Amino acid sequence: MRRSFRISGAGAYLPENRVPSAALEEQLSLPSGWIEKYAGVVSRPVAKHETNRFMAVRAIEQALQQAELSQSDIGGLISASATYDSPLPNNASRIKAALAGSESYDYPCVDIDVTCLSFLPALDYAVSLLSEDCRHVVVVSAEIASRGLNSEDIETYTLFGDAAAAVIVSYDTSFECGAMKYSLKTYAEGAGFTTIKGGGNDFPFSEVAYDPALHTFQMQGKQLLKAASKRIPEFLDDFFTAIDPSEVDWVIPHQASKAGLALFHKLGLFPEGKIINTLSQMGNCIAASIPYALASSIQEGKVKRGDTCLLIGTSAGFSIGAMLLRY
Repeated sequence: MRRSFRISGAGAYLPENRVPSAALEEQLSLPSGWIEKYAGVVSRPVAKHETNRFMAVRAIEQALQQAELSQSDIGGLISASATYDSPLPNNASRIKAALAGSESYDYPCVDIDVTCLSFLPALDYAVSLLSEDCRHVVVVSAEIASRGLNSEDIETYTLFGDAAAAVIVSYDTSFECGAMKYSLKTYAEGAGFTTIKGGGNDFPFSEVAYDPALHTFQMQGKQLLKAASKRIPEFLDDFFTAIDPSEVDWVIPHQASKAGLALFHKLGLFPEGKIINTLSQMGNCIAASIPYALASSIQEGKVKRGDTCLLIGTSAGFSIGAMLLRY
């Protein structure tokens, strides 16, 4: 065991509004069944009245309830997301302020953003904070992708959904559960494959007016898939040098796309029944994809104590990350 800790609670929140692919096909004048065939998405939750912090708070409350803990037990809060309600202050600070009674506590709030993979380094960092004096840390991913999409870019507009998920990681020295291995690698050749170019200092709003080509999500899907097809097998060969893939009970991948998930099947390392797939009913929920799939699998009783889970995915940048976790 690389690091001993326990996930003592897991929670999730989905927006009340759900958009079926049939409605998007009508809106975009696409043939019936086109989105499911090419994107793999049948329906997705889409935020209307919800904010990132609203969804995050609901997920945290559920996780605390499952862990039988209260806010007084929290030693830190980490927001692991790519989207946010405002650039300043940081996500985690706004989430804390939205938690009832948070003014009575001064635990630290930190943001970690590795886009779709944010949850994995956040989880690793959270565990490093655990001690006798800091026994419980919250990691939450709350994503609203829908407000940053361009309806003229069909590939991305039909793929994404909105969601939030949270886990409570707790101090545990038994070495019966925790992280067996963790790795995160960034490959510079793919840095420009997935972008939102506008809104920062390259194209500030004070100088450049809103332009969908600059200020909405852009993805070079074919180039990204080509890079992933090359790098993921290399990454996994290195990751499993001292561990047998057959020891993995569940593979919980980032729900990047239908083609992205197909890569894990083509590798032949894991039986299809071990790979958790939420894409059809959730879409790609950016950093919330992995923790939502984990939290929902725990709540459904699919993932049980003692199970070994491989959390893995890709992100803009271009990065590949994985954590082998014994739950």
